[in-house]
Amino acid sequence: MSAAVTPIAAAPAPSADPGRLSAELSLQIYDLMLRARVLEERLILMYKQGDGYFWIGGPGEEAFNVPLGLLADKGEGVDHDYLHLHYRSSGTLLAMGADPVDSLRQMKNTATDPYSKGRNFAGHFSVRKWNVVPVTSPIEVQFAIAIGTARAQRKGTGARGITIVQGGDAGTAEGDFATALVWSSREGCELPLLMIVTNNRYGISTPYVGQHGYQQIAERGKAFGMPTAIVDGNDPAASYAALQEAIDYVRTERRPYLLEAMVSRLRGHSSASGANPVKGEPDCLELFEQKLEERKLLTRAQMDQLRATYTEELLEASRRARGEPQPDPRSVWDHVFADRNHVGGEA
Repeated sequence: MSAAVTPIAAAPAPSADPGRLSAELSLQIYDLMLRARVLEERLILMYKQGDGYFWIGGPGEEAFNVPLGLLADKGEGVDHDYLHLHYRSSGTLLAMGADPVDSLRQMKNTATDPYSKGRNFAGHFSVRKWNVVPVTSPIEVQFAIAIGTARAQRKGTGARGITIVQGGDAGTAEGDFATALVWSSREGCELPLLMIVTNNRYGISTPYVGQHGYQQIAERGKAFGMPTAIVDGNDPAASYAALQEAIDYVRTERRPYLLEAMVSRLRGHSSASGANPVKGEPDCLELFEQKLEERKLLTRAQMDQLRATYTEELLEASRRARGEPQPDPRSVWDHVFADRNHVGGEA
């Protein structure tokens, strides 16, 4: 790893100019964005080599998801932020401090997979100690589930944390999204809920055009009296500033906020559509690399070397994961239902 881009423990403050990140924060975000991208590329290779059954992930969302992971208050319990994420959130987990090899273990369905003990496929994270609620495959159900943790944190409970829920644009057609709008905004019962829609203008193979009666999903929040915003999710500086503003509002006011991030989908919906590169989509990583070069924070050679380093590290990690044991068939019922007597511990 290049010393110039070594991540630090906590996210530093942005520069005075909200449209420009400080040099330190720029390098930290780039490091995490690159690692997230290389991780997704390794997961896709593992799937194509038969080391996994299915891939779905977030190439193209790194510029938004990494700032989200840096800004979330991670910890366990209502005094920290609950995160109800979706299956494109690898950048968020890496920014929070997750080990990339654990994503490879989940792809390989090994017994050492800390997220699901080999019982789920790629991108389905679960980290109890960080309040990362288990990611589910059914579309947008997390918006209804998030109401529960937000109610535990509502004004008057003394809780300091907020609930952050994220999903895609297609899922907003589900009733769970409307339910979150209603339950979070009821007069006198408002909830500290940040609703995030990462809009890539596709629902599997169905384009956004013709499926929605409005130009932007954020417009739906206005009818419920909540602040809304739209951000260029391919710009890490704009994303960091928009997320910081939204999180500060929800944390201070204990009221809901709807944020829509316009992002790219660089590898299609999932391995079901081939997971091959998509032409014509803006690549947030390439765009950020151009800015880093213009600011003379990194050279092209340094970025290429860092990519090569991370690619080799993850290749070695995938070989390691390949040799780890699969779940014992006798453990089929373990980690399926919650233990009512369980307090704390790993997910």
